[in-house]
Amino acid sequence: MKLFDSHAHYNDEKFNQDREEILNQVYEEGIARLVCAGYNLESSKKAIEIAQSHDFVYATVGISPNDIPNFENEQIDIKDFFFQDVFLEQLEQIKELAKKEKVVAIGEIGLDYYWNKENKEEQKFSFMKQIEVANQLQLPIVIHTREAVYDTLEILKHEICPVKKGVFHCCPLNLDLIKEGLKLDFYISFAGAITFKNAKNAQEAIKLVPMERILIETDSPYLAPEPKRGTRNDSRNVKYMAQKIADVKGISLEQVVETTYQNACKIFEIKY
Repeated sequence: MKLFDSHAHYNDEKFNQDREEILNQVYEEGIARLVCAGYNLESSKKAIEIAQSHDFVYATVGISPNDIPNFENEQIDIKDFFFQDVFLEQLEQIKELAKKEKVVAIGEIGLDYYWNKENKEEQKFSFMKQIEVANQLQLPIVIHTREAVYDTLEILKHEICPVKKGVFHCCPLNLDLIKEGLKLDFYISFAGAITFKNAKNAQEAIKLVPMERILIETDSPYLAPEPKRGTRNDSRNVKYMAQKIADVKGISLEQVVETTYQNACKIFEIKY
């Protein structure tokens, strides 16, 4: 079986000691494609470096809501000036990185009100500006949203429409978000949370998404699924998400693996 891990972070420092060894192992164990996702300038550069040195790896570039410039200790008028000035400078660099070989999307980008409640306007600004870049370059987007469902959907529906659509990565098991995301023609990517014993709405969320819109991911090194929970995650564990989807939908594991592989190739415009 050929598996596609649609979102992982081999650019994370947790892989610094054995990155090449792990990448070789995941490939040997059937991970035929994976996307290494950027979340700030340095990690985006690293994602490209990893992708360009491994045939089966692709990259995304972007600035996550948890990595935008932070000037919270400044006066409000000074903060706004500094934020936009610094962010737009970073955005120009992201735009240039996005033109490089093997970059398949702008992301991860979005809103996160779980970790950051004090800079919501800055998060919205950075989200919309990065969608603009994606539209200019005809790339899909990879969305991170946490405790920000309403504002995320408001931006996508009423502020700026992503031309190439994209993916709700590590999608929260919020049924309203999934319903609206599907209406907007986005793909829904399920990570380790769907396997957790205490996961709320996992079965309902899986049932809600038609097979032609499902992706699977590990979000490595985070969110290791059952039965590996609590360990450093890597792409070999994407099979557990595939198995969970197969069990809930009453279809074969092979069908889930094949369909999610095709879906990822389609949204990221990767030759199948």
